[in-house]
Amino acid sequence: MVRIAFVCIENAGRSQMAAAFARAHVPDGVEIVSGGTIPAGAVHPGVVEAMRERGIDLSDERPTKVGPEDLADCDVVITMGCSKDDVCPARFRGDARDWALPDPKGRPLEDVRRIRDEIEERVLRLLQEVAAAEGGSTGKLTDRPRRRAVVADAARRKGSGRRHARTRSSP
Repeated sequence: MVRIAFVCIENAGRSQMAAAFARAHVPDGVEIVSGGTIPAGAVHPGVVEAMRERGIDLSDERPTKVGPEDLADCDVVITMGCSKDDVCPARFRGDARDWALPDPKGRPLEDVRRIRDEIEERVLRLLQEVAAAEGGSTGKLTDRPRRRAVVADAARRKGSGRRHARTRSSP
């Protein structure tokens, strides 16, 4: 099992989009973790709208806290431009990367769409890299999100009471 974490400060924009795209395209054997170091009260409205345009509903998602203990077993931790030092990357066993993306908070929808598209491209490249490194086929990655799985997963997580969102791929 490969664990990938998407982390930002508020878990209300970039990391939410990245985790949603990863869940939508996740190959078998990959677990997605998402959270923020200082979570906001809700996902940014512009992010919800931009993702809805792609058929992914984040309206029921809630930002969650993530700390070093949550990342300890991650193989890859992706921060979104908020400094990987904020999540203590030395305390987990994997690869730390900072994507240095602008925060969509309060930006016009056109800007949020550009950020969304950049995140989707990076997530797809990352998942292809992980699949190749694990000896898997990149054919497991779909060209279109598994929308029903995303909605069902969001509904499951909403009622789970977990500290942070985790998703396991399903066959």
